[in-house]
Amino acid sequence: MTPQDTDSALQSAQLGEPTDAADSNSGDIDLEEYSDDDTDPLDELPGEVEMGFFDHLEELRQRIFYGLIAVVVAIVGCFFAVKPIVQLLEVPAQGIKFLQLAPGEYFFVSVKVAAYTGLLLSSPFILYQILQFVLPGLTRRERRLVGPVVLGSSVLFGAGLVFAYSLLIPAALRFFISYGADVVEQLWSIEKYFEFVLLLLFSVGLAFQIPVIQMLLGALGIISSGQMLSGWRFVIMGSVVLGAILTPSTDPLTQSLLAGAVLGLYFGGIGLVKLIGK
Repeated sequence: MTPQDTDSALQSAQLGEPTDAADSNSGDIDLEEYSDDDTDPLDELPGEVEMGFFDHLEELRQRIFYGLIAVVVAIVGCFFAVKPIVQLLEVPAQGIKFLQLAPGEYFFVSVKVAAYTGLLLSSPFILYQILQFVLPGLTRRERRLVGPVVLGSSVLFGAGLVFAYSLLIPAALRFFISYGADVVEQLWSIEKYFEFVLLLLFSVGLAFQIPVIQMLLGALGIISSGQMLSGWRFVIMGSVVLGAILTPSTDPLTQSLLAGAVLGLYFGGIGLVKLIGK
């Protein structure tokens, strides 16, 4: 190489020019490759495994089978320990005497209480089976929502049970006891009482899932916090209707308490959606 060629090469390197056609072509290929690959890593499926339709059905069958086994085991276990559960649920009745109005009434009440309690205790395992079936089809972005949604749903369901047991049920029972205290003697059917208590507990627990639904809709970009807030008139009307539907009693106090809780949860959910910038 002559001194003139060396100087020319140095000048080309300083100016960032390709020294030959091959280098120029390779640079164009790399640039084109990076410009075409604009897929967001959060939208990818980590560890994607190809499964056929019948493989999915077989896995679903196994997950359902495991869930049913967990439910049956939990119900049987709760049935053998049902007496303390029944006594705990009788506490809000404030010493009211319960009657067995038909043969086997308490037995069927025990089965019903064990079924509700067993379903509640086995719900974490059922939720685990659902997540194991759904997770392979979720992207990284969607998987980031799973943890907060599951945790928030569990906490809110528990809060709904506590709210119904400590505030809603005692308020409704006080209303019923005081309303007819001077007219009738308070002797209640144990079956009717537990239908009232169990339905109210689980309906309130489900109603407390409203903020979780709002967070999902906001995180997925389906609806914004502003849109949720703009429909506040319909929300107030809907909360009153929901309170009337979910409460098995007809007293206005129980319906008002539940409607107020639903409103508080809804507007609290709007605040959470706004905090995540949606």
